[in-house]
Order: sequence, then C-alpha cells, then structure tokens
Amino acid sequence: ISLLDRAQTTAAVDSSGVSKEDAVAHLLRQSSIWRGSHSSQNTGHYLSTGFAELDAHLPGGGWRLDAVTEILCDQQGIGELRLVMPALAKLSQQKKWIVWVAPPHIPYAPALHGYQVELSQLLWIQAKSSSESIWAAEQSLSHPDCGATLLWASDINDRDLRRLQIASEGDQSWALVFRNSSARKGFSPAATRLVLYSEFGRTQVHVLKCRGGKAFESSLKLAL
Repeated sequence: ISLLDRAQTTAAVDSSGVSKEDAVAHLLRQSSIWRGSHSSQNTGHYLSTGFAELDAHLPGGGWRLDAVTEILCDQQGIGELRLVMPALAKLSQQKKWIVWVAPPHIPYAPALHGYQVELSQLLWIQAKSSSESIWAAEQSLSHPDCGATLLWASDINDRDLRRLQIASEGDQSWALVFRNSSARKGFSPAATRLVLYSEFGRTQVHVLKCRGGKAFESSLKLAL
C-alpha cells in the first residue's frame, strides 16, 4: 500500500509594492501564527479524546486534528496508546488512514480491533533512520486521506516539529509524536503537550501545554 504521494506546497509573499501594515496583516491571517491575545478563539478542528475529564481541560473539547500533539513518557505501555485509541478508532471508521511510523513494537492487530480500529485503514512504516521517519511522517500528513500519523522520534528537533506542524495544518491531519519526558524542558511548536507517568499503579496525565487554553497545573488520573 502506498500512501506517501508527495504533495508539498510552498507559500511565498511578495512584499514589493505592499505597505508594511498590509504585509503584517497578511502574516497574522496565517494559521501558523499564534497570538496570545487570541488564545480564547478555538478555530481548529477537534475530536473528543473519549475521556470526559481530559476533554474538559483541552480547548475545543478534544484533540486538535490540524496540529501536532506531543506525548512525553519514559515508560512504554503505561497507556500512551490507550489514551489516543478512541480518537484513532473514529478516524479509521471515517475511512481515514492511520499511519504508524517507526513504532517500538509491531502494532498488535487483536488489541486494535478490540478498540474498534478499522485494521484495513492502518499503514505501518519502519524507516531505516530518524531522518527517514520524519520525512515519512511529513509525507503522510500531507496526504488528504490521512487521518493521523503516529511518529516515535525521541531525537526530533524544533525545526522538524515545525515541518510536521505545517504539513498537519495543510490537510488537517493529526500528528502524534511520542518522545521521552526529558523533552518537556525544551521549547516545542506543538499545539498540545502531555506528560504521562505512572504513580501508585495509575497513569497520571499532565497537560503541559495546550494552544488556545491554559496548561493544567495538576495531573489527571485516567483509567488507561
């Protein structure tokens, strides 16, 4: 199955003969420009997380589908995939592709089927290097039939995250990036950043950043 049709677009602004005020106004109309004074305006596309308590703390009442979401955790299998399964299931049922790029383990079909994910809509890409993984994720996000792309890339940098953000906005495809929790200390252009950790046998979800809203000061205890 080939999903990675190259569909890159570039936008250039010719400022010759354009006043400075008009040029600034043009830039501020771009979806990639975030303004703090407009944090209450949620104009993106959202999908419920499937967890009412988390929805209540995210702008738009769920995951923003035309942006990058970072999930930061040091332990595998503490619920990082269960957290996004309800949304992935809905996207797959809408006949959207769910692309897995460089996952640490082969996606387990019986478990995905149990979450009502349409297995025929899954695409698994095992790249040879980090740069290939990021390129594959960017191409997937640029495809109009892609609903979500999950990327495991602990060493991804800000520049590459911006590339994914632009691709996600272009075709309103959800980008999910899984990284180690040490990345929380650095800057990220992602719209949403969550930190997951286990405490007393339960998974805690800390909303580190959510564009258009406020980061939640304490952690949510979700049944994952």
